[in-house]
Amino acid sequence: MLPISSRSPGGAPFLDALFTAASATCVTGLVLHDTVTYWSEFGQAVILLLIQTGGMGVVTTAVAVSLFTGKRIGLRQRCLMQEAIAAPQVGGIIRMAGFILKATFLMEAAGTLFLALRFCPEMGLFPGLWFSLFHSVSAFCNAGFDLMGAAGPFSSLTNYVGDPLVCGTIMGLIVAGGIGFFTWEDLCRHRWHLHAYRLQSKLILTITAALILLPALALYLFEVSQPRWETLTFSERLLASLFQSVTPRTAGFNTVDLTRLAGSSQMLLILLMLVGGSPGSTAGGFKTTTLATFLLSVRAVFQKRENIQCFGRRLPPATLRSAVSICTLYAALFLTAGVLIAAWDGVPLSCALFETASAIGTVGLSLGITPELSGLSRLVLILLMYFGRVGGLTMMYALLSTSHVPAPAQLPMEKIAVG
Repeated sequence: MLPISSRSPGGAPFLDALFTAASATCVTGLVLHDTVTYWSEFGQAVILLLIQTGGMGVVTTAVAVSLFTGKRIGLRQRCLMQEAIAAPQVGGIIRMAGFILKATFLMEAAGTLFLALRFCPEMGLFPGLWFSLFHSVSAFCNAGFDLMGAAGPFSSLTNYVGDPLVCGTIMGLIVAGGIGFFTWEDLCRHRWHLHAYRLQSKLILTITAALILLPALALYLFEVSQPRWETLTFSERLLASLFQSVTPRTAGFNTVDLTRLAGSSQMLLILLMLVGGSPGSTAGGFKTTTLATFLLSVRAVFQKRENIQCFGRRLPPATLRSAVSICTLYAALFLTAGVLIAAWDGVPLSCALFETASAIGTVGLSLGITPELSGLSRLVLILLMYFGRVGGLTMMYALLSTSHVPAPAQLPMEKIAVG
């Protein structure tokens, strides 16, 4: 809210500053004002710092500060970090924190270098480096904030729809940040020895590849191949399809005007936004492993198996219960918030659902209605962003936790018919 943070005199209003801070910390990317035209360089630096903190996680950032200052990290802090990054055990958690820091800064530096090859010749050395750094951090942290508003308000990366350097770098950073640090540890440690990977890493890599390639094919066949996109060349259509398939995985950049998409394509993006990224990553959503658990349980039912199996391993029943709880909670909040926003502000329900999916999935894609929403609807989106970043299980444990006393005996079992 400081006057130095915005370009307009007097500083930003409280609710606008709160919304922007929540969107940056929750690495969402939904905005009320175009970032580059409304916020000053100081304000942009504050947003970037919040994105970096939210991307790595508040607990991870606190542990990093303790490491740099030489402060002793106790068992309580180690347990907190284990929960924050979905680590399988407390042992080795500090070593993992160091790996997260190195991997984060290395990938962001590489992204900055590649983007500078395009932005520096266009904008000059220092503005180009700033744009490169900002978009590299925003992409790796799956935030979706951009500084391209000078070419047109809320234009995102539409001017680079056919640029393989910019689009390829952004997509690479999005995927790298979204698959999770434990998957990267497996990749670095075992490389091409896939049999040595954790089961979670195998599921993440499989589902991530499917959620990129299959939607990209669908978008190309049923959307960008249509006559209304005739201004795009063949290569631009292919790149646009792939980019729009990657970015709903909680990143929030776009290279085409989303309002021109057909209703079926917008629904596909909504589903991708709800799924989000993977556990222990910079992404939100109800996570790829949750979707994998659902699909594997369906396969187990069709194959008449008692247990959920994949890659020669068996999943515990508690995993399916958690997956069902998370999906139910996400769906309930996403639909309820969409209906409320549509009723309060008189916007089409499809547009309201797109915004709520973007908020709870911490994505940042928008059909342009967020700046026009009322203060109450903006508060709803803030709560959704917070919930989406903190995570479904964490919120349920925090709100519903009670002292658990094991029951002395189990209740009698009786079957019911389903389906």
